[in-house]
Amino acid sequence: MAENTSHKSYRPLCVLTFKLNTFLTGMNPFYFHAVNVVLHCLVTLVLMYTCDKTVFKNRGLAFVTALLFAVHPIHTEAVAGIVGRADVLACLLFLLAFLSYNRSVDQCCAGERVPPTASPFFLLLSLFLGTCAMLVKETGITVFGVCLVYDLFSLSHNHDKSYLTASSNRNFLLTMRPFLKRAVLVISYVVVVLYFRLWIMGGSMPLFSEQDNPASFSPYILTSMGYCILVVHGLSKLCTWLNRCGATALSVSTVLLLLLFSWKTVKQNEIWLSRESLFRSGVQTLPHNAKVHYNYANFLKDQGRDREAIYHYRTALRLYPRHASALNNLGTLTRDTAEAKMYYERALQLNPQHNRALFNLGNLLKSQEKREEAITLLKDSIKYGPEFADAYSSLASLLAEQERFKEAEEIYQAGIKNCPDSSDLHNNYGVFLVDTGAPEKAVAHYQQAIRLSPSHHVAMVNLGRLCRSLGDNSEAEEWYKRALQVAHRAEILAPLGALYYNTGRYEEALRVYREATALQPSQRELRLALAQVLAVMGQTKEAEKMTNHIVSEETGCLECYRLLSAIYSKQELHEKALDAIDKALKLKPKDPKVISELFFTKGNQLREQNFLDKAFESYRAAVELNPDQAQAWMNMGGIQHIKGNYVSARAYYETALQLVPDSKLLQENLAKLDRLEKRLQEVREKDQT
Repeated sequence: MAENTSHKSYRPLCVLTFKLNTFLTGMNPFYFHAVNVVLHCLVTLVLMYTCDKTVFKNRGLAFVTALLFAVHPIHTEAVAGIVGRADVLACLLFLLAFLSYNRSVDQCCAGERVPPTASPFFLLLSLFLGTCAMLVKETGITVFGVCLVYDLFSLSHNHDKSYLTASSNRNFLLTMRPFLKRAVLVISYVVVVLYFRLWIMGGSMPLFSEQDNPASFSPYILTSMGYCILVVHGLSKLCTWLNRCGATALSVSTVLLLLLFSWKTVKQNEIWLSRESLFRSGVQTLPHNAKVHYNYANFLKDQGRDREAIYHYRTALRLYPRHASALNNLGTLTRDTAEAKMYYERALQLNPQHNRALFNLGNLLKSQEKREEAITLLKDSIKYGPEFADAYSSLASLLAEQERFKEAEEIYQAGIKNCPDSSDLHNNYGVFLVDTGAPEKAVAHYQQAIRLSPSHHVAMVNLGRLCRSLGDNSEAEEWYKRALQVAHRAEILAPLGALYYNTGRYEEALRVYREATALQPSQRELRLALAQVLAVMGQTKEAEKMTNHIVSEETGCLECYRLLSAIYSKQELHEKALDAIDKALKLKPKDPKVISELFFTKGNQLREQNFLDKAFESYRAAVELNPDQAQAWMNMGGIQHIKGNYVSARAYYETALQLVPDSKLLQENLAKLDRLEKRLQEVREKDQT
């Protein structure tokens, strides 16, 4: 209520009923609607009782009034719309407060003189129920005015009306004393209650733009009671004036009117069956109102119907150029970044505290590498919308990119404190913890994200990857499978296929990758992974065909050439394998380790063709780029070993052994070298003798 963005609608009792609904039946909309229908039925029954006891004193007329009220189509919004509960419940409490006030007055004396207060309890109960009506919806407080007017003009309607002119009646105060006591009590109480209400609202009245609630008919639920009473009163008077045939015709007309209202109510309820029908109806009913176009555009945006959404956002802005949210949302749909920036800036000119516009403009500047400006805007977005979880994630990721990890950590923690129910925030924080070397802490946040949103498949996949990195492959597999139950997508199948491949479960990997490529046949990485599995399983022809097809689409595919080299090598087509590696080297990858691996593979192919000198040069190029390439050192030693350069061979073997001291193969090669050198030494000694 203290925020300047609040519209000051203080309705705690209405909110309490929503919380009770959620507590007892969860977020099932059926029970929310059921409560509204029950409340409408109660209002109808209480209205009938009220009309019988205080208006007509005739059950038949009271019944017709209640029937007219029950089927009136103008009440559809209040009953069918969940938030309309405020109007229906306030109406019920309004009637109960009125009945309690009426009960507090001595009915025996009504009409003869100003009746005294017969029951202070019911008078206090009326004050209590009227206050409750106000705490459900602001209009509920009007019941006190209705009670006083009814008390003044109805309960004493047969009394001498000379008291209305106090100057002509010396006994005015004495005559009106019972009423004045009640009036002073009620008015004083209303003043106190209104003061409390204003204090709660920070000393200001509710603020709504002229575009708010354009087609809302729910406020008429209170006034429609009066209209229904007047209509029935008029019908009853007509019946007394008309002859029998006229009265019959009037009765038939009334029945037809009730049937028409019932049919119209059913048709109105159909509008509330979906968001689309509701918002489309609003546009058709009020084509010149910006708010209905804005609401319909929001729906279209959520459905991915961007062109239609843009049209209705622009229509809303044409009708109401100061609609900041429409400008902001239009910016999110605009592909031209300059135009989008213009929309965000215009939205912020109209509302400098629009946290969504601040967020979107911050992200746009972030994409343009204007990081400091982006940080400022994202901080403002959090300042004016502390419960907007996306702003925390965006700001923290930006700080992490700048290696300001401590600040990013603080932002994530602040976000989780202010938005504890945001599953995305917990998931993003988990990713951050993994990246900063705290995987154990990340597990808890991934699990919390899944608890908050059991269908959060992204968190499940992230948790699966984390379990795999921690060596728990079975747990990782379970999380991947659980994610697939939520969403059968290629991006979930891919890590599961990789797990099967890396654990030697090639048949399962093949099945999973085939599923993934069927879902996303244009995804290069998936097809390449499938080709790799096929190659390992010996299905080299299919693997070769698939890889060549990828190369035909993208000639710069480095991994494709590496895989082709492996496939040709397996087929003992070493010249083709060598050609594939040369093509990969021509792509000039930037990573020295990748180039080193390519030279190492090239050396292997040359060695297979017995081009030992060229192979040696390739291995040398590999270790120059990556001195930790132990296998290249060993192969260089092997070539020198074969060529009889035992001293050089020993040097290369020993270098490799320093990198992999537990290598049995190296130890065996060195042992062989020792034996050869010993035998050679013996031969030399024998020659000398």
